[in-house]
Amino acid sequence: MMAAAALLTAAPPVGAETAPERASLSLRYLDYLDSQPDLERIRIRAPSLMLSVPVANTWLIEGAYVADAVSGASPAFHTVARSASAITDRREAVDAKLTRFWPWGTVKLGAAYSTESDYVSRALSVQASVSSEDKNRTFNLGLGVTRDRINPVNDRVSDERKATHDVALGLTQVLTPTDVAQLNLTYASGQGYFSDPYKFLDERPRKRDQTVLLMRWNHHFVAIEGTARSSYRYYTDSWDIKAHTLTLEYVQTLPWGWSLTPLLRLYSQGAARFYVDVNAASPTRPRLPAGYVAGETLLSYDQRLSAFGARTFGVKLAKQFNADWLADVKVEDYAQRSGWYFGGDGSPGLATFRARMVQLGVTRLF
Repeated sequence: MMAAAALLTAAPPVGAETAPERASLSLRYLDYLDSQPDLERIRIRAPSLMLSVPVANTWLIEGAYVADAVSGASPAFHTVARSASAITDRREAVDAKLTRFWPWGTVKLGAAYSTESDYVSRALSVQASVSSEDKNRTFNLGLGVTRDRINPVNDRVSDERKATHDVALGLTQVLTPTDVAQLNLTYASGQGYFSDPYKFLDERPRKRDQTVLLMRWNHHFVAIEGTARSSYRYYTDSWDIKAHTLTLEYVQTLPWGWSLTPLLRLYSQGAARFYVDVNAASPTRPRLPAGYVAGETLLSYDQRLSAFGARTFGVKLAKQFNADWLADVKVEDYAQRSGWYFGGDGSPGLATFRARMVQLGVTRLF
């Protein structure tokens, strides 16, 4: 679901915020497909609609709607190249924000709701920014709360709950006329049901604390009208997962309203302390840890909790037709391997995982 959720989430702005002068309506379509050797896994088709309306130069109303159509096959035990069960589901999500602009900064209120056959999520947030008098420095503070309800169709659990509270602090600094830097720190604390009810022998802690440090730097090349964007993200949590993400992209303005943005993202994470490696002697049979007690021992065979590395190649092509119309297409290719884990060999015995994402978009300004 993360691929589709990305349609509702944009990176925070780098630089002081001002109320937009025009309303905009955007229609986007995401096609996601992941696979392993000789086997297609999950496919997601997700159209979305986003509306942004400024009011009286001091308010901004934003709304988004996305519908995910999910189909494919779920993995059994580890993500070996075989299918356990068919998946067909539909997820609908709405996201609304109200922003008030002042000369000194902004206050933004947000609400989100998503539902699918076995999962309902509700979220509220508030974010405030305060800028220096010269608008070269901006401080940000954000608070959020999420409430989830889980009712899997296999009835493994019933009406389970999960609650997450998060706080974010940020600083944006204009360094030079062509350089902007940003530093964000986020802490989230969650309690409730974190296990995967559709995975065999999956028992995870009922508490998860997460800390994320994000650093960004943008540099504009005036002579060639291009902008380099770079970011580094460090993640750690109470499950002992530590992850690093390095993202590099470059936006090049081209003649006749075109722009081209290539992207490279490198990722590496360590395994959760309760992750169980593949049984090398029999990959299709789970290996139980020593002293295993049903319902008490924490364990998971979920490849997403293993030690691995990943890379993403992407490119975005955009066309500004006139002052009112903008269209773009973005293609990304993601590959994941245990051998790409930075600092070791990674979790052994995992099949290569790959995904490709194609996103089309058109925006109309009013």
